[in-house]
Amino acid sequence: MLSARFSLPYNQRMSAHSHHPGEQQPTPQPLSGVNAIIAVGSGKGGVGKTTLAVNLAIALSTMGYKVGLLDGDVYGPNVPLMLGANEQPKVTGEKIAPINSHGLKVISVGFLNPGDKPLIWRGPMLHSIIRQFLGSVEWGLLDYLVIDLPPGTGDVALSLIQTVPLTGAIVVSTPSDVALQDARKAIEMFRQMKVDIVGMVENMSYFVCPHCQHEVDIFSRGGAEKTAKQFDIAFLGSVELDPEIRKSGDSGVPSVLQGEDSPHAKSLFAFARNVVARVEEIKAGSSEGVIQIQ
Repeated sequence: MLSARFSLPYNQRMSAHSHHPGEQQPTPQPLSGVNAIIAVGSGKGGVGKTTLAVNLAIALSTMGYKVGLLDGDVYGPNVPLMLGANEQPKVTGEKIAPINSHGLKVISVGFLNPGDKPLIWRGPMLHSIIRQFLGSVEWGLLDYLVIDLPPGTGDVALSLIQTVPLTGAIVVSTPSDVALQDARKAIEMFRQMKVDIVGMVENMSYFVCPHCQHEVDIFSRGGAEKTAKQFDIAFLGSVELDPEIRKSGDSGVPSVLQGEDSPHAKSLFAFARNVVARVEEIKAGSSEGVIQIQ
């Protein structure tokens, strides 16, 4: 059950923020003090979207930016586990104080509903919690607000796009044809909703054998880069299938905390720097182009 400190204002707003088919949707409103809002999405689950969102947010913070992280994956809120954070957000009046973790301001349903009990919510409830996480959290001044979306093209993504003007969206995929098929749907969803696409990143791109250093293409390789070219969007880089990245996420100490010189974090920092470059292009009004990691 949600904490009583949070559930009362949340329940009071439930009916006010629910929308029905045929109703005119409100115009997205900017978040005061937030310079760029980046959604990290994927067409399907299991491609490492949350891992990349968490490491991206911390990498940006390490690079000197003020960063917030909103866990929009309401049904599978894994951000608290990956950050090693289990505090309870405090509510003062109408405002929610985000959790501070690894230099980030963070909010997640996982802080409010810990453990294994599922949230069985319909679309209007999802819409309401996303609106609260955006408008009722004291984000303060941020250079970047990174939002980890749930897989697919459903209610949460639509609620987000209807609530705030996104600077852009990142699409995560593995190089397999199955993952790419759904990633293309995510690209088309963002385009139909008039959201700029920051670019596409290929996760689990290859595996380096720890014994012979030979690179093995477990899930194929290069599919995301080809898809990015096909859709004329930026390719933000390839992140290897590295057991240390998985272990660091499970332990609550993400890989990028090891620093940019760590072999387990180099590709993640390269990805983050390409994101910064693309966001600057988008905010400057530049056309989309393909970025290659040097």
